[in-house]
Amino acid sequence: MAKCPKCGMEVSTPRKSWKMAGRPDKSGKRTELTIGLFDHCGKSFRKVLAKRKI
Repeated sequence: MAKCPKCGMEVSTPRKSWKMAGRPDKSGKRTELTIGLFDHCGKSFRKVLAKRKI
């Protein structure tokens, strides 16, 4: 679930989602981000859905 930045309504399903590996932290572990692309109010916006250390 993501909140629309324009009207504040909750949007439940993303149009598209993908995984991205972030930069390593001090211990060398990377953070895997799951990002969703949502459509609402005629605009599209991104939201991080999950974070996980890999």
